[in-house]
This record gives sequence, C-alpha cells and structure tokens, in this order.
Amino acid sequence: MAAEPTPADLLPLLERIAAALERAAPPTVPRVETSGADAFLWGPERRLIPVPRVNRVEIGILTGIDRARDTLVENTERFARGLPANNALLWGARGMGKSSLVKAVHAAINARRPEGARPMKLVEIHREDIEALPALMSLLRDDPHRWLVFCDDLSFDADDTSYKSLKTALDGGIEGRPGNVLFYATSNRRHLLAREMVENERSTAINPGEAVEEKVSLSDRFGLWLGFHKCSQDEYLAMIHAYVARHGLAVEPERLRAEALEWATTRGSRSGRTAFQFIQDLAGRLGQRLDG
Repeated sequence: MAAEPTPADLLPLLERIAAALERAAPPTVPRVETSGADAFLWGPERRLIPVPRVNRVEIGILTGIDRARDTLVENTERFARGLPANNALLWGARGMGKSSLVKAVHAAINARRPEGARPMKLVEIHREDIEALPALMSLLRDDPHRWLVFCDDLSFDADDTSYKSLKTALDGGIEGRPGNVLFYATSNRRHLLAREMVENERSTAINPGEAVEEKVSLSDRFGLWLGFHKCSQDEYLAMIHAYVARHGLAVEPERLRAEALEWATTRGSRSGRTAFQFIQDLAGRLGQRLDG
C-alpha cells in the first residue's frame, strides 16, 4: 500500500499551483497621484498617464460654433458645480473644432473655478481602448475630483462589438454611472455608424428593426447632441482674423483675405482646421512664431 504523501511532498505541487494562479490573475491597475496634472491619457496598460501640457487653443479663438460652444460650456459648468449634466456627442463636419472645443471648455471652466475648489480633470481614451472604458469609470468612481472622459473620432464598424462596453459605461450597469464622471465624444457620424452599415443590416436581418436598434440606440445614451456643419466664407475668414489677432501676425488685410481664400479653394474645404493650417503657413512665411 502506497504511503500517504507528507506536507513536504505536497509543497512543490502547491507552489506550482500558486504560481499558475498568479500568472492567470489580471494585473493590478496602478493608481496615480491625480493632483499632479489636470489631464491624463488612459493607456493600453489600463492606467492613467499624466499629460503635463495639453495641445489646445483658447476658447475665444473658436469662432463660427457659438451655439455649440455656449451649450457645452453651460453643461460642463453645471457638472463642475456638482449639478446634473448630460453626456455629450459632438458630431458633424471634419475640422470644425469638435475636439478643440472639448479641450478648450475644460481649460475655461478650470480657469474660472472658485478659489479653493478642486480642478476638473480631463482624461482621453482612444477609440481602440473603448472596451476598457468600464474599468476606467470604476477607477475614477472614488476619486474626489470631477472627471471629463473624452473620446475623439468615435465610430464603429459593422463587426465591431466594443460599442457594448460604451453602452455599459454610459448606462452605468447596476451601480449607475459615477456621479463624478461625464463622457464627451466626437464623431463624424450622428449615430456612430456609417449609413451603409445601417442599411445593410436592415436589408439582411430577419427582424430589421431589432437588428439595427441596438447599435443605433447607442447615440441615445448621449443626452446632449451638438451638430457641427461646414462653415460659410464669412465664418472661415472670421476664424482667420481671430488667429491673426491672437498671434499678432503682421499682414495687410487685403493680402490676408486673398491668400486665405486661395488656401481654402486649393484644398476644397473651409473649416477651422483649414484656417489654422493656413495660419501656420502664413506665420512661417512671415518668419513669426505662433506663441502658445
């Protein structure tokens, strides 16, 4: 009859089991000292990465989007004060300042916060990391600051199921969305899906309505929709003049108008992005730096 194994005999086996369990366990999410920066990136390692200097423009330079600007400022200001506010979807034409507005509003609200009040934090999550959004929400839930979570250029392909993580995060699941977190997203698509994808699902599904409803209803999770449309020539020129004044560029008005219109014509586009690209070219040709 075989002898009963002793504790010493079992020890190597137990050590191997413990090592296997450690390898299978998810890595611990390291917390960061959130007081060291006002902006962060949610990295692929599922940790907050401080951003010492945010690439953004002053809110006063953003022209031609006055209504969207004022609405987003009001919504964000309520949130910063601890009042009810809506998640926001900024959708529409490319280059019209959607992402610039989110970053500018964050800075503007912090600049005029009451003395002694905690700053509002901004964290950007990339489209490809959207499945980690619930984990980010969970991490921020107990932080004393108020957080704007921002995803730029958000959209989904036909076979992409990560939109379910976004729906879970916006609805909050059984715990509810953290009261100190607000989600802002920008997209070229109002419903976050290409029109041909929606039509294709309608035409091939057994129940067309139900097949599309789950994906299209994603945009309904945003209580605030702000549309951005192509700007007129006058709005485009107003953007140009705002940049020239902000950076103190020395150029004659007639020359500025002619060159700005030619720049837009050669690119087939009038937008805030086109205006700033022209300003960069103009400043370079004038031998002047763009401060800030």
